[in-house]
Amino acid sequence: MENFIVSARKYRPVTFDSVVGQQHITGTLKNAIHNNQLAQAFLFCGPRGVGKTTCARILAKTINCENISDKSEACGQCDSCISFQNGNSFSIHELDAASNNSVDDIRNLIDQVRIPPQVGKFKIYIIDEVHMLSQQAFNAFLKTLEEPPTYAIFILATTEKHKILPTILSRCQIFDFNRIRIEDMANHLAHIAAHEDIQYDQDGLHIIAQKADGGLRDALSMFDQIVSFSNKNVTYQAVIDNLNILDYDYFFKLTDAILIENPAQVLLTLNDILNNGFDGSHFISGLASHFRNLLVAKEPSTLKLLEVSESIRMKYLDQAQKSSTGLLLSALNIANQCEINYKTSKNQRLQVELALLKMCHLSSAIKLSQMGSIQLPEASEGLKKKRPDLAQAPSTPAPAVKPSVPVNEEKPSTYTSSAAPIATVKEQAVEPEPLNLPPKVKKGAWGSAKSSMPSLPDLNSIFDSKVEEDGGDEPSLVKGTEQEEISQEQFIQAWKVLATQIKKENRINLYTLMTAVPPKLVGNKIEVDVENMVQMDVLSTAKIDILNYLRPVLRNFSLDLHGVIMEHDLVRKPYTSQEKYQAMVQKNPLLETLRKELNLGLS
Repeated sequence: MENFIVSARKYRPVTFDSVVGQQHITGTLKNAIHNNQLAQAFLFCGPRGVGKTTCARILAKTINCENISDKSEACGQCDSCISFQNGNSFSIHELDAASNNSVDDIRNLIDQVRIPPQVGKFKIYIIDEVHMLSQQAFNAFLKTLEEPPTYAIFILATTEKHKILPTILSRCQIFDFNRIRIEDMANHLAHIAAHEDIQYDQDGLHIIAQKADGGLRDALSMFDQIVSFSNKNVTYQAVIDNLNILDYDYFFKLTDAILIENPAQVLLTLNDILNNGFDGSHFISGLASHFRNLLVAKEPSTLKLLEVSESIRMKYLDQAQKSSTGLLLSALNIANQCEINYKTSKNQRLQVELALLKMCHLSSAIKLSQMGSIQLPEASEGLKKKRPDLAQAPSTPAPAVKPSVPVNEEKPSTYTSSAAPIATVKEQAVEPEPLNLPPKVKKGAWGSAKSSMPSLPDLNSIFDSKVEEDGGDEPSLVKGTEQEEISQEQFIQAWKVLATQIKKENRINLYTLMTAVPPKLVGNKIEVDVENMVQMDVLSTAKIDILNYLRPVLRNFSLDLHGVIMEHDLVRKPYTSQEKYQAMVQKNPLLETLRKELNLGLS
């Protein structure tokens, strides 16, 4: 027990070649040593646990080594190497800037720099967490860092590069350390496990590497913890139990239930996950990552982007073949929105359950969408044959024709859901009050005035056969070829009937606009006087509804509607004495003659 050393210290690299995942750094440092082109100051930046301080120690030891190998590595056997390994080197000094961050500490360091090394060629100072130095300490350190003695080398290490003064950065060679790849960490853990005679599972080591988030020191700490937990048997199950990690199997099981549209299984799986102590936000984030991995696995060329073990990669590949790209993209979007709204939701579990239920019905929604985008030949041809007849004789009744293929009522397709002739639909509608229409209009088409006129949406449905299909949901004008001459009396009568129906629908603003000033019919152009832009917007919004009623009723499909802003003559009351006098002169010009004869002025 007394001799136990944690893996992060026991297996700390001692040579450049043994550093994990930082080949671009170690290669540059080895070349600099080999070519004798060492800088006076180095700055090592990067996340925690990626090897900054380790590389600084290896560099310091190698620089002062008396027998550097051909590969620019320290021999580890000379007096300088042995004294450094024992921690009693007089030429290599380590300073913790977190606890020595004052100006006095930097002044003491500067005084030490003036003394040449007693052993070795260089005097090396490693300053860890250098961003913790105060502003005054940085300023005191500037001159020494810019022009140090020829035998002095400074190696600075920090995790927060942005906190260091630009004047310090400009005096250093900067090396940015990367996060260590998952594959490299897993292989390093496997090497340690083999050396320590520990049984391990490759999937378990990958989970440890993923949890470490690029930091090898964190990975080694978790590895030691799991070795103790599992009694030297690092399995996949032991790792997820000890580190409280959501198992891949949960996500694979959940996705299978979504693919077969089984909401009961989805909700039960979520309940198991929450009962095991996992947070809903953590779960939905993991599910989004799972869908992302499935999208990556859809293409063999991108399969290498999955940072998982080989067995898990095969599971992703198998499930990706069963899933459509559209479903995965939609599910990923739902999961992303749920994650965004999770923290602000009062009922967070309901937020997650609602997202999962939406995912369960994605397959049905995609199928309905595909059905809606398919135009059936028989039905479309039948409609094309019907429309010319309807345009010529809209009031002629004809027997209803059923479509040869059933149409989904929830998701309308590109053809109409009923192929019944227009006259049949007209007879089923509630008729308006009779109008004095041209002789060609038969009363049978509209019926008698037994009830009030139907609402505008119902009238629109009557003329569905003449509506241009724009592919959108916005209302469009009915079309036709008839252009009957309209008398002013017929137009005003139809206008009043329409205004009465609009009043019953509680569209008071539009009713007031239509009845305030009688409209003018100039040829085929209807001009409505409006007082301001607000009324103009009301009229523009209702334009389609108005024309869709007036055109077929008056049998003139060239009618158009325009608003005309009325001009108001503004009369300004006289205010000043001059203005009052001018107003009086306009009423009686002799007043000006009297003023001039009497030589009067204005007060």
